[in-house]
This record gives sequence, C-alpha cells and structure tokens, in this order.
Amino acid sequence: MYTKSWNSLREHTTPKWLRDAKFGIYTHWGIYSVPACRPNGSWYGFYMYQKGSPQYEYHVKTYGPPEKFGYKDFIPMFTGENFDPDEWADLFARAGAKFAGPVGEHHDGFSMWDTTLSRWNSKNMGPCRDVAGELEKAVRARGMKYMIAMHHAENWRFFPHWVEGCDLSDPRYFDFYGRPHDLDWKNGIPTEGQWPIWYAQTLPDQEFCDLWLSKCREVIDKFHPDLLWFDFGLGFMPESYKKEMIAYYYNQARDRGQEVALTYKYHDIPPGTGLIDLEQGRFNTLTYHDWLTDTTVDDGEGWGYLKDARYKSPQEVVHYLIDNVSKNGYLLLNVGPRPDGSIPEEAKEILLTMGQWLKINGEAIYNTVPWEVYGEGPTQMKTWGMFSESEKMAYTAQDIRFTCRDNFLYATLLAWPKDGHVLITSLARTYPGEIKRVSLVGSDASVQWECTSKGLLVNISSEPPCDFAYVLKIEKNK
Repeated sequence: MYTKSWNSLREHTTPKWLRDAKFGIYTHWGIYSVPACRPNGSWYGFYMYQKGSPQYEYHVKTYGPPEKFGYKDFIPMFTGENFDPDEWADLFARAGAKFAGPVGEHHDGFSMWDTTLSRWNSKNMGPCRDVAGELEKAVRARGMKYMIAMHHAENWRFFPHWVEGCDLSDPRYFDFYGRPHDLDWKNGIPTEGQWPIWYAQTLPDQEFCDLWLSKCREVIDKFHPDLLWFDFGLGFMPESYKKEMIAYYYNQARDRGQEVALTYKYHDIPPGTGLIDLEQGRFNTLTYHDWLTDTTVDDGEGWGYLKDARYKSPQEVVHYLIDNVSKNGYLLLNVGPRPDGSIPEEAKEILLTMGQWLKINGEAIYNTVPWEVYGEGPTQMKTWGMFSESEKMAYTAQDIRFTCRDNFLYATLLAWPKDGHVLITSLARTYPGEIKRVSLVGSDASVQWECTSKGLLVNISSEPPCDFAYVLKIEKNK
C-alpha cells in the first residue's frame, strides 16, 4: 500500500514491460489540429488572441478577428469523420510500438474522453466520439500497453486573459478557457531556466486543483492506463495534490495486479517517484537511471498536425531510438492526425519504415539492457537534456551503439562500412575464446572476425540487410 509520502512513492519502480518495450507512440489530436498553424501549433489558442504574433495575423486573415471568431469556434470544424481507432492501432503495431495512446487533454482544456467533469469534451462536441476510450480498446486488442498523456494542469493560465473584448472574458466560457487571473505572459514564455521560478511564483486556485485531481482520477478509473504521462504543468500543482494523485494511481494498479509507470518533467516530483521525461532531448551518455524521450515525427514546431509540416527522415528517428536504448532510455514518438482523424501519409511512411527496421533488428532493442558502455565513435553530442534535439547528428560507420541480453552483445553500426571492415575498440579487453561467433542480423552470410589488442575486427562481405543502422550480433561463450 502506497501512502501519500515521497518516501513511500519512491518504492515504486519502472515496470518490466516498459523496460522491455522501449518504444511507444502517442497522438496530439485536438482542436488545434484545425488551424494547424506554425509555429507552436498546439499553442495556437494562446497566440491567436495576441496582436503581432504570426498566429494572430493568420487567424485574422483566415477566420476573422478573434473578437468575432474565438478558439472555441474551431470545435465544429474538429469533425473526426475519418477517425478509425483500429486503423490507428494497426499502424502503431506495425511500426513496432509496444505501447500507445492519445493526449487525453491538452493545455486548451478540451477533454478527449467521455468525461462527467466538463461539457467541453470529444464525446459531446467535435467528433462526438470517446476518443481515449475507443483507442484504449483498439490498442489493448493488439497486445500493446495503453498510455494517456495529460497536459491539463496548464489550462488555468494557458489562455491570455488580459486580452479584452473577446470570448476569453465571457463568463459563459470560463469552464473552458479558465477564469481570468493575474498571471500574464506579455513578456514571453519563460525559458527552460526560468521554469522553477515560475513554479514558485504561481499557483492555481483550489477549485482548479480539485478539478485537475478529479480528471486524473477519472482517467485512472476509466482506462487503467499502463503509463500515465504528464507535461510540465505538473510542477504548478501543490505538493499535496501530486502526492494524492500518484498514490491513488499506484494503489489502484497494485490492487488490480497491474504494473504501471508515471512520467514527469524537470523536477516536478522527487527523483525516483516516477520516470523522468526529456522533451525533444536526450542524455549524452549512459545513465544510472532509466528515462524517456518524447519527440515527434516532424520538426517539433507543432506537435499536432501542421499543414506545412517538415518531417524527419525515418533514419533519424531510428537512430534516435537506438541511441536512447543504448543509454538506458526509451522513446515516445508523437504523430499528429488531421482534424478529420486521418494520419498524414508522410507520418505513416516514417512509422512503417521504423516497423520494417524493427522487424529485422528488433532483437537489439526489445528486452535488452544497456551494456558497460553505451557506444563508441567520433560523433559526439555537444548538447544534451531538454530541447537539445536541434543538434543534428551525422553518424559514421565508426559510430556504434551497444545493447545486450542473455549471452549476446549487440553492436549497432549507425552507418554502413564502405570497405566492409569494422573495428570495435570497446572489445579490446576481450579474452581469447570469450567470443563464440559474430553474425549480421538479417543476413545469412558469414562474418569474419578476429580479436586483436585494438579491439574486435570484423569483416562484413555481404550486402546490407536493411536501409540503415546495421546490427552485429556477438555471441559470447558461456
């Protein structure tokens, strides 16, 4: 039984299913998918009311002034007529994801489930579907674990209530936009280093905190999520509310015999009481604790669907996964569906290409653990942590990442060696006779190898078995 104390909550550990799964997919799908405007697409509701912003200019030109057409007026356009939870779940399973689910409620306060706590939800309005509930059934039916992401702690201060003459100040919509408050962001959104100060200086009222907790409990009771993911707004919640919510989640799972995980950002809760998440970032070395990256298939300017999205290459996303897993991390990848519920073809192609790679090489990812070192090679990250993704990595055949399980060490080459020769210097300390055989995953061709004082020298004479990232399977003698 977990009590509402950090000492007790630190007794909870990362479940085995997540340690084995490594890779999951979630969807940012909501009202913001309608305007689909960069930059900061999912923050459209915040920017569209503010003169001088690109979103304001776009809004006036496309929909009219926000005094006449407010954020709530997008809801009838958020139709979801092509939303097919089975099609989504099939795609995620084919991509190789082991857990999946939706954003349950974004900053804008629109719930994507059939909630009793707010009239502003996807069952009553817009798609008129219980999106989270239908996805839960589809995801679990395909053997994946179910997750749900909650951003609703930000709603109380998300909309710019200092803007006058629009629906933000209309009491009829306070239950959606939140009540006017003293906090404003006229001078810009805080930088990463400023967040702890903002956490200390701002606090939602008790009514909002009670609603926040009730929504968390309702999601837990309705969907029994295997993973409950929280955005940075968790840091705004009073400590007592956070402890009560986490204890409730862990105890409910314990009573059902279910292994669950909960994520957080920054230092929103004490280390060890949940799993740390790095938004669009990662660590630069092997860590003593496990962790999660959440990133997206596109350049990160929207999180939700963007009409002019610039997508990552499948190779970049696969490299991201490999690098995370080698460093004791996991990957949560976002996809942004269109307002009609269809998933863009570019996103599908990335996911299906990932699935093809994992179908061949998944044994080097799933059910593995980190090795003594995460990897080797000349290409090193110069920045790491939250929002470090902008540094693009151009890997070479000398850049190698390691994972292991049972009696096997997997050395994944992040580029193909043109001359077929690979020297794995991290194996320079290998005793003669310690290695039984070396093979190239996905290929039946024999691989020549030799233990030298400089490392394991491998000669690959076959053709690449896949398009990128090539796994050497090194079997050790027992």
